[in-house]
Amino acid sequence: MARGTLGAGSLGRGVLGLGQRMSLPAVEFHNLTVRYHGRTALHHITGQVPKGSLTAIVGANGAGKSTLLRATLGLTPWASGSASLHVPRQRVAYLAQTSDIQRDFPISVLDCAMLGFWPSSRWWQGVGNGQRQHALHVLEQAGLAEVVHLPVGELSGGQFQRLLFVRAILQDAELILLDEPFAAVDTETTQHLLQVIQHWHQQGRTVLAVLHDAGQVRQWFPTALKLHEGRVVAWGNTASVLTAPITQSAALAA
Repeated sequence: MARGTLGAGSLGRGVLGLGQRMSLPAVEFHNLTVRYHGRTALHHITGQVPKGSLTAIVGANGAGKSTLLRATLGLTPWASGSASLHVPRQRVAYLAQTSDIQRDFPISVLDCAMLGFWPSSRWWQGVGNGQRQHALHVLEQAGLAEVVHLPVGELSGGQFQRLLFVRAILQDAELILLDEPFAAVDTETTQHLLQVIQHWHQQGRTVLAVLHDAGQVRQWFPTALKLHEGRVVAWGNTASVLTAPITQSAALAA
């Protein structure tokens, strides 16, 4: 498959000027606690995600990383505390783990991509021809021009993840939540999508991404949040966060 390149012009308009970045919160956590299946998944999370920030959420399996993203959107009920969004809900894009997405639904690649227009559209207007042409253009730049009419279930893992990024681009989201976006994706696609994320950051969009590759986090993400058993170990400059020890005192300090 031909590999396209999503240039800055395809990624939507910028959402913040330079002077506005990192000054206002996109998300605020207020003593957020989540419990399910008889256990506490998140313990008293408090802090702010500034608008325009690029943050990796790191930690071992079961640390609560995916739960934090879902709780941010209210998809996982809170036991106490809250997570407050300071961007319009229709300007929030959430890319769940691909293993959690059913791909046997009978929808084409093009139609799936154009779902990105719906949060900002009026239900009676539908999608216009101009939006359809824009979607085709972005799909072409993503290297998906030859598969636009195929069912999404026939895409490879890398193609499907590119499609999800295209849908987020068409949504023109201000806050983008990514849950393990590079799982089961080839190296070339991973590098391509990392560049897309960097463009989003340059435009002033806020990105929160659950990641496992420390090298990727160090190279691409200036801010990181480390979780351990549902508690914050460290949150701030990536270099400091990745070297922060997971000790009992550090975990209980959250």
